[in-house]
Amino acid sequence: MRKQAFDVLDPRCPTQQVLDRVAGKWTMLVILALSEDARRYADLQRRVKGVTKKVLTQTLRTLERDGLVERRVFHTVPVQTEYALTELGRSLAGAVTAIRTWAYDNMDDIAGARRRYDGGPSA
Repeated sequence: MRKQAFDVLDPRCPTQQVLDRVAGKWTMLVILALSEDARRYADLQRRVKGVTKKVLTQTLRTLERDGLVERRVFHTVPVQTEYALTELGRSLAGAVTAIRTWAYDNMDDIAGARRRYDGGPSA
C-alpha cells in the first residue's frame, strides 16, 4: 500500500490501528522506559510505576508483535528475559519523547485551563 493512500481520519485506514497502539498510556510509558536502556521484566515493571504484571505482559507482547520491541531470553536459573527497542521502536521513541517534553512544558497551562473551565480559582 502506498503512503499516499493512507487517510488517518478514515476509520477504515490501517493507520488508525497504529495510532491506537502507540497512543496508549502504557505503550508510551514502556517505550520511554526502554528508550533509556534495555531492561529485564522486573526492572521494567519497577520503572513503569503503576502498571500491573498482566498489562505489562500484554503491552510487551503487542509491541513485540508490532516489531517495536525485541525480547531476549537468557537461559539462566531462573530464566531471565530482557526487552529492548528495535530500530523501529527507537524511531517511535523520538516522537514519544517529544510528546513527553511537550507535556512537561505545558502542564501548568493545561492545569490553569482546567481550573478556568471547571470554575475554580484563577491561575
